[in-house]
Amino acid sequence: MPRLIAEFRARPRGHAPADRLLPDELSRVVRGVRRLSGGLTRGRRLVGAAYLDDAELRAAYLLYFWPVSYAQARHVLSELGTRPRAVLDLGSGPGPFALAAFDAGAAEVTAGDRSEAALEAARRLAAGVRRSLVTRGWDPLRGVGLPGGGQAWSVISLGHVLNELWSGAPDRLERRTALCTEALGRLRRGGTLVLVEPALRDTSRELLQVRDRLVDAGFPLRAPCLWRGRCPALAHAGDWCHGERAWEPPPALAQIIAAAGLHKEALKTACVAVSRAGEPWPEPPPGRLFRVVSEPMPSHGRTRVMGCGAEGRIPLARADAAVSETNRAFGEARRGDVLAVEDAETTETGGVRVAAETRVRIALRAGEALREPSRASSTAGSSSAPELPS
Repeated sequence: MPRLIAEFRARPRGHAPADRLLPDELSRVVRGVRRLSGGLTRGRRLVGAAYLDDAELRAAYLLYFWPVSYAQARHVLSELGTRPRAVLDLGSGPGPFALAAFDAGAAEVTAGDRSEAALEAARRLAAGVRRSLVTRGWDPLRGVGLPGGGQAWSVISLGHVLNELWSGAPDRLERRTALCTEALGRLRRGGTLVLVEPALRDTSRELLQVRDRLVDAGFPLRAPCLWRGRCPALAHAGDWCHGERAWEPPPALAQIIAAAGLHKEALKTACVAVSRAGEPWPEPPPGRLFRVVSEPMPSHGRTRVMGCGAEGRIPLARADAAVSETNRAFGEARRGDVLAVEDAETTETGGVRVAAETRVRIALRAGEALREPSRASSTAGSSSAPELPS
């Protein structure tokens, strides 16, 4: 945050504290945060606009959206289970995903964006931590191809980008899928295309629709899905799927969040990690598995969660009277965790009833990779990614 604040100030301000904003600065940033947040979520009038060329909106991005996106990127990269080597970050803006890739162990990162002002900020931020970030102009709306010539990458990321491309166009999903297919063709063996979108209903569902098109075309998913077919969340118009991590914002960011009247108790992201065609799906741990894809829903003496696994997206329920030592993990699981369930009854409606004798354990915590990296994926890195500091 001190580096982001220094970038925001551009010039030193006397005895201004390095780690928090002065009242006039806070007022300016909060105004920009409200404009940018409203323009990207409610009315979405800024979607697809060159908002990073606006100084006030760029300041809001730096001090609010940047640290949030950085933390999301670190969590998502940790779920891959490998240390990225060469990373191409598309739609990079001032570089939160690019800097997260460096901090996750990448040796080489290239950032592509249409805003030169944003890329300049990314270069300065990278230089501040002694990283050499390569930047390239990239604007898919103008038919500009992927940066880097014929170079192959271990990770290509599109963080909060797809939903802003061709927004409103009737063929937007086909165009986004074509962009993803082009990116997948530029991956090294064992590489991953990482797609992260806002955890809103419409943006999440459109990401899942792109996911289905890629799966239909033969591209396996590396994370987070246990289900290998078309996403069952799309079967009902009101459903969508996203991950969630608890976090504690740094003090300067907490100051902005409180002043803007926003809520950020958790990092919420819609994410899909895709492998090249012909590579294997990752193998989950053994057992009857369900990834928790909802919050706990207590009602009428029982608690229910939605789980998604090899059986599809189905409800799992436990009566309060059935709580036992063997199924205690059911109540401890959080969104994104993977539950292993034994000796559970399947109900007439296709759900799972967790009884007192049912054995439940947490097979994977949210963010843990489905499998250890194999020798076949060594070109993408074979050592575990560093943990995100708490």
